[in-house]
Amino acid sequence: MGRDGVIGFSDADQATLSEIAHAVQQADAVIAAGKAQLTRALARAEELARAQSASSPRRVRDHDMAQRAIALELGARSRVSDRTMQRRMNAAAELVGDYPLTLDALAEGRIHEGHVRLIVETGAVLPPEARAAFDAEAVRRCEADTPGRVRAGLEIFAQRLHPRTLTERHADAREERRVFLTPLVDGMSHLGLIVPTVIGEGIYDRATRMARALTDLRTGAAQRLRESRAAGLPDDPEDTAYATDTRTIDQVRADLLADMALTAQPASDPTRTDDGPGTLGAIRAHVQVVVPVLTLLGTDDSPADLAGRAPIDADTARRLAGGSATGWDRILTHPVTGQVLAVDRRDIPPALRRQITGRDQRCRAPGCAAPAIRCEIDHVHDWAHGGPTRTDNLQCLCQRHHSMKQFTAWRVQMFDDGVVEWTSPLGERYPDPSPPTAVHFTPDDERSPYRDVMTTARRDDEPPPWENSV
Repeated sequence: MGRDGVIGFSDADQATLSEIAHAVQQADAVIAAGKAQLTRALARAEELARAQSASSPRRVRDHDMAQRAIALELGARSRVSDRTMQRRMNAAAELVGDYPLTLDALAEGRIHEGHVRLIVETGAVLPPEARAAFDAEAVRRCEADTPGRVRAGLEIFAQRLHPRTLTERHADAREERRVFLTPLVDGMSHLGLIVPTVIGEGIYDRATRMARALTDLRTGAAQRLRESRAAGLPDDPEDTAYATDTRTIDQVRADLLADMALTAQPASDPTRTDDGPGTLGAIRAHVQVVVPVLTLLGTDDSPADLAGRAPIDADTARRLAGGSATGWDRILTHPVTGQVLAVDRRDIPPALRRQITGRDQRCRAPGCAAPAIRCEIDHVHDWAHGGPTRTDNLQCLCQRHHSMKQFTAWRVQMFDDGVVEWTSPLGERYPDPSPPTAVHFTPDDERSPYRDVMTTARRDDEPPPWENSV
């Protein structure tokens, strides 16, 4: 423990940490090379299956049989099912054939398996002939940042490379919106809702804010009960009810949504005019949307960015930018430079907070993709020690990294160009440039005089072809 309650490292601790960091880095490189080697071997197995059926008049059936036979052999040796092995062979063949640069980068340790999953997942929307260009750009971006931060930029880049615009495909996809119910064990069920991304984000954000407001009420009620009991006063029944609520925020969020769905009157009727037309007019969540100027003006159908979360179609972005939903931060950006031209919000919070949130978009700690609208505003140089409340001394940090900055030996510095540099207890420096605030363009797109080259943020889900899945 360092002075003033800050977690510090002795010389011996630093030597141990340095040794551990080196060992982790070496092991990561060995594992990555091994996974690339395994992927190429599985792709060869798929090539063999195709060769077995190449001259057969019943090619589809015979290919499947050859795949099964080979997968059973490999699966028996690896102690996984032949079905699992067959899926891994298919995934490996796709990676080798469509993303060769990604596989090379993995083998050389320049990216890790999380990046590979992201590239394959975000490139899946593209036809095979467009994946070569995507592969090269995706590797370049992934070499520079974490999968969570790069995700949104890659999603938008993939949308720009697609021969059909996102607006056209979104019009088809939104016709598939639905609700589904899947029974689970122990008398539970999974209720799913497939809606446009912007609606889903709004619902989740609103439920989260309501749940946090309720947990804040619990904290206040518990404090009032302690004070009243210390004064010998009787307990307030309402405070008692709040203070004895022990639900987690996930449980509160689920209960709130269930209550609203069961008891609320429908308010997203397209014929209503008091709250704006349809569901977009009813949104009161706080969501940040980055819209290129040409998209906003209607002269281009480039996708907008839902604050590092996912691309949204141009029509939705224009309706939100021009609507009366007061909970939306609207960031107007230059189509070529990506520089912020204006940030506005109807129910205006402090102007400086809007500016910092609009600039940072996410937590500024290395690798963190937490959206800025859910972060705290931090004084890089502590206010208590004379740090000014100015744009060149403020950054967005999530609660986790705000606490780390305060209570560990990590140190943070901000430079005039917006770069935030974190220095580790070992003295390693990790610069974090100010993230791009919009879709940027270069003049080489066939459908538009501009082309998106954005980098930003989000998740890892499906196992790659080298992982055993049961």
